[in-house]
Amino acid sequence: MKTMNKWKKTAFISIVVLALFGSFGCGQRTDSVPPASQSGKQDVAQGAVAGETAASRRTTYPLTVKDATGKEVTFTKAPERIVSLSPSETEVLFALGLDDQIVGVTEWCDYPEAAKSKPKVGNLQGDPEAILAANPDVVFAGLSLNKKSLEKLNELNVNVFTVEPKTIDQVMERILLYGQITDRQEQAEQVVARMKEERQKVVDAVKGLKDGEKKKVYVEFSPGWTVGKGEFMHDLITLAGGINIAGETAGWHQISEEKVIQANPDVILYAKGVPDLEKTIRGRSGWDSITAIREGRVIGVDDNLLVRPGPRITQALTEVAKAIYPDLVK
Repeated sequence: MKTMNKWKKTAFISIVVLALFGSFGCGQRTDSVPPASQSGKQDVAQGAVAGETAASRRTTYPLTVKDATGKEVTFTKAPERIVSLSPSETEVLFALGLDDQIVGVTEWCDYPEAAKSKPKVGNLQGDPEAILAANPDVVFAGLSLNKKSLEKLNELNVNVFTVEPKTIDQVMERILLYGQITDRQEQAEQVVARMKEERQKVVDAVKGLKDGEKKKVYVEFSPGWTVGKGEFMHDLITLAGGINIAGETAGWHQISEEKVIQANPDVILYAKGVPDLEKTIRGRSGWDSITAIREGRVIGVDDNLLVRPGPRITQALTEVAKAIYPDLVK
């Protein structure tokens, strides 16, 4: 990987940290992605009507749904011009086959490969002028990740729809909701079916673990930062059969090096695309006494998989589970 790409990844993760952390003090984050409410006949939260296939179902417009802020957004038709303000939203849209409808993404949207050639509308906060020039029917954004830009876009009467998934289940709900909004329900259900299959393989592999056999896990996705309960990265650890040593706290937060030493994790996971992060972890004073370091279980996980709550989050779950229990998860 080129050095510049590594530094771009580091900057991206740092921006994620700042965006997420900044939202805590304001108390505006939601605990879950609100289920869809619709003026038509369909309801994603309730699933398909008995005997009805995804292929036979089409979205009924006008469609009114609530976003993560509680705002009601009405779609009179399937969006034909879409701007994405976060890499995970971009991944979802491409997974639904909406390549031709995507008219703008951020500089950090690098997956799939086709996303790199899409017109850029600025960094994670977006450039309002570039967004307006793209003339989008809707802008999909993350509530915390794009918080600073939302007020300005709303002032400009841009149709913004925000999401904030906190668990793998909510990531799947968001994909189904996007499928409903864009009239790509069949594609959305196929993506979610694949994700459920991947998740179930991990759950089955670790289901025989007893409490005393579960390994203690510490994860560091950016220098000095870890995650507690109430976030999708914590969900990855617990579904993989691990015990998050920061799980008694909530949200994204900076680490206490002494607490990590005291917790003595069996496994340390880190975002392997972040320059020198493994070296930093191994070089901290007193950390050489930690079981994970003494026994060589400091393991890197693809940082894009780890930090993006998109359609590849169950691939991240598989990688996390393999790292914690290599004998159980093949």
